[in-house]
Amino acid sequence: MDLRCQLHTDLDRGDNAVKYTLSGDGAGSIFTIDQTTGDIHALRSLDREEKPYYTLRAQAVDMDTNRPLEPESEFVIKVQDINDNEPKFLEGPYTASVPEMSPVGTYVTQVTATDADDPTYGNSARVVYSILHGQPYFSVDPKTGVIKTALPNMDREVKEQYQVLIQAKDMGGQLGGLAGTTTINITLSDVNDNPPRFSKSFFHLRVPESSAVGSAVGRIKAHDLDIGRNAEVEYTIVPGDGGAMFDITTNEHNQEGMIILKRPLDYESKKAYTFKVDASNAHLDPRFQSFGAFKDTATVKINVLDVDEPPVFNKPSYVMDVYEDTPAGTIIGAVTAQDLDASSSPVRYSIDWKSDLDSYFDIDPVEGTISTNELLDRESIAQHNISIVATKLNSPVLSSRVAVTVHVLDINEFPPELSSPYETFVCENAKVGQVIQTFSAKDQDLPTAGQQFSFKSPKEDLINKNFTIRDFGNNTAGIVTKRSGFRRRLHEIYFLPVVIDDNGYPPKSSTGTLTIRVCGCEADGSLLTCSAEAIFLPVGLSTGALIAILLCIIILLVIVVLYVGLRRQKKKETLMSSKEDIRDNVIHYDDEGGGEEDTHAFDMGTLRNPKVVKENLFRRDVKPEMKRGPRPPVSQDSADIRDFINQRLKEHDVDNSAPPYDSLATYAYEGDGSVAESLSSIESLAIDLEEDYDYLNDWGPRFKTLAGIFGEQSETQSDSTTTENTH
Repeated sequence: MDLRCQLHTDLDRGDNAVKYTLSGDGAGSIFTIDQTTGDIHALRSLDREEKPYYTLRAQAVDMDTNRPLEPESEFVIKVQDINDNEPKFLEGPYTASVPEMSPVGTYVTQVTATDADDPTYGNSARVVYSILHGQPYFSVDPKTGVIKTALPNMDREVKEQYQVLIQAKDMGGQLGGLAGTTTINITLSDVNDNPPRFSKSFFHLRVPESSAVGSAVGRIKAHDLDIGRNAEVEYTIVPGDGGAMFDITTNEHNQEGMIILKRPLDYESKKAYTFKVDASNAHLDPRFQSFGAFKDTATVKINVLDVDEPPVFNKPSYVMDVYEDTPAGTIIGAVTAQDLDASSSPVRYSIDWKSDLDSYFDIDPVEGTISTNELLDRESIAQHNISIVATKLNSPVLSSRVAVTVHVLDINEFPPELSSPYETFVCENAKVGQVIQTFSAKDQDLPTAGQQFSFKSPKEDLINKNFTIRDFGNNTAGIVTKRSGFRRRLHEIYFLPVVIDDNGYPPKSSTGTLTIRVCGCEADGSLLTCSAEAIFLPVGLSTGALIAILLCIIILLVIVVLYVGLRRQKKKETLMSSKEDIRDNVIHYDDEGGGEEDTHAFDMGTLRNPKVVKENLFRRDVKPEMKRGPRPPVSQDSADIRDFINQRLKEHDVDNSAPPYDSLATYAYEGDGSVAESLSSIESLAIDLEEDYDYLNDWGPRFKTLAGIFGEQSETQSDSTTTENTH
């Protein structure tokens, strides 16, 4: 690029006395100045797209002294644009897709080209788009670069990939403009516009009759030109010949139709099956339903191949019952198997020895009858599971098995009885035909499940005019009244016999007795009382009032018992010595005598008879730890009594086991006519009271004994006084 401009100052007279300087953007590298003339030159080409303008500063200075002759001047050099850049597609090449069968004008994608020239100056940056390759399938908008379909009903199955070449040209597309191109790879995406089609209309399959149920016996396939989910095929069997025997499912990997056997095949019953199969799309597009039915139909014929098969039992399993203790050799049942092949070979039966190790059963090899080999015990084995083998006579290799379950039944050993002792009552106001009690029965035989009981009145009780038995048929029965007007005062208790039968083998029966009490009831049938004495109670009191009265009486009795108990406790505490104060050891007894008239409970003469004094008497206040020697019997004279008392006192004084506190020892012997008064070690004050006790005889027989005792004392005192006076 040739750039020339000149700076000049009025002070420059052409005598080379002025020097010009240049500074700013690109000074010295891009721009240079002639110091003498002031001409500015560009050292290299300028690119507007790189830098659109430059700011420079120039100044005139003295050549000799470098002194500025005038102020510094600033100026701008603007780079003028020319069309030197072609349009560029920065994001190319492009990839796009559009559904097949799209209408004309369907949007595909948009491309954009960029021109680096100045858009404000001329047409250098004005871009126009055009399609160079890809017609007549697609078109491009010249201004926006939007690409659309230009041909209707483009079919993916015909052509799937398209490559379109787009050009962008500046200068508005005029001659001399620069251009750039890009490539767009357009793919037609699939839509479900094709139905599935069978490769042939008739399929012929051969299946052995021994094929297992649930196995695949054949495959057919309908082809769909679509891909992905649009190519998924559903197969269905048209209702008809093979619908009950076969089913068809779709293999997800290859979209094949797999024919599945639903039921066992039998060549002898039917040798061939013919049915139709429909193949249709799972996901339909409603836009293309007008094209026709999106399904195809084919005919399938399956020939059943004959296979030599084992015998077939007429039942999948057998259940037999036999009572325990059944004699050996008794036939309990039979199994039947036959050869269904055309040869129809005879069948032989046997018992698998592994299922009957103890040989409880035997089987007839020709007839298939099963019999017992020995006595069966239900308590040992209640159920036998044996396996019967059926084998073809002309082909022993072919055999089949069947399970036989033998239940050992319990012999009816126990008669039925009432399930519980029922408390039955009938109201005095009961009506005729009223069920007053429902009862049931029980049986000790096992199992309890399945037991049936029947109830009836005994023959001799059929003339009962009061009650009857009604069997409900569900192992229960009821007591039904045959009359009304029951009265407790006339008849309080009735006994009703009932006969109970069971359904065991052999059948058992028993007779039970139901006790029926006549009771008083309210109007609604609720029980009031069954006591005969309650008849005489005031009828004005209700049940609630009677209960309240009974509760009050019980509370009063409890209060009285507590009060008496507290009084006795207090009395016992006052009479007995404190456990802390042990200076007195008085033993208290709560035994009460029979009164003054009780002359037989204790012999009063024993207190006066020294012969009844036993040997080896010990103290009762402490437990003796040492044995004492035998003592001689005490005579009746006073000298013996004194010796006896002195001996006892000495024993107590030297007794180391005696507690160190005062002890009351009672000897219960005073002697005949003793004048020594109290023999206790504790001195007592004797008071002689001269009183006449004859008035006690006037008090009646209760005081007869007391009057006799005090009367004897009075006579003894009188005799003593007379004797003293005599002396």
